[in-house]
Amino acid sequence: MRRPRIGIPLSLDDRGRWRADRAYHYIDRSYADAIDRAGGMPLHLPLQSDPARLVQSLDGLLLPGGDDFPMTDAPDGRTPPGASLSLVPSEQLAFDEALYDAASRRGLPVLGICYGMQVMARFRGGVLDTHLPTQRPEAEPHRLAPDERHPIRIEKDSRLAGIFASGAGRVNSLHQQAVRAVGPAHRVVATSPDGIVEAIEPAGERAQAWELGVQWHPEKMIEASSERLFRAFVEACRADEAEESGT
Repeated sequence: MRRPRIGIPLSLDDRGRWRADRAYHYIDRSYADAIDRAGGMPLHLPLQSDPARLVQSLDGLLLPGGDDFPMTDAPDGRTPPGASLSLVPSEQLAFDEALYDAASRRGLPVLGICYGMQVMARFRGGVLDTHLPTQRPEAEPHRLAPDERHPIRIEKDSRLAGIFASGAGRVNSLHQQAVRAVGPAHRVVATSPDGIVEAIEPAGERAQAWELGVQWHPEKMIEASSERLFRAFVEACRADEAEESGT
């Protein structure tokens, strides 16, 4: 049985963080490892000129974690004192959005993780909190140690609840930005106790599409729920592949 081909866009260093005179593509290998363990074929996607054509060769799209969006509630997008943002290159964001748009138009399964979920929400008319300590000072810390977890509440009628086999769970947390509100094409299906959006799924005319965004990093968790999440995604990609091939 052929493994479904799942594209994972690479991140771009365009400002000399790795070496002053070069631009680099890079990514944490945990995403590809998780897809491989779940039975998929991970394919890293460097920035290129025709994202829509690139998507034609895929069976699914994973939008991974990445850099930060500019501040939205500060003059000229300036970072407030005490905040540290590593801004996503505009070329990177345009590529990721084009991939997401093309994958959605083809009806491919899409899984967005952290920044990836934020890309999905923002593209569909959602609004972000671009610095939680400043914009949501009442929120609990969301940058936890690697072994720490916080609880989430999951909507029982959601795809995520079916994957978790529960209306609740515990997840890791490595972010300082989050989705404040979704547009009409998404619905919130999980929140943390302090009200931070933890997962989104499609709504309205797109409600039946296999699309899921999560704010945490399941690729870095060893819990059974993370294994089930990646297996569900890969199986959706396999089903999409089989439907297209007529098998």
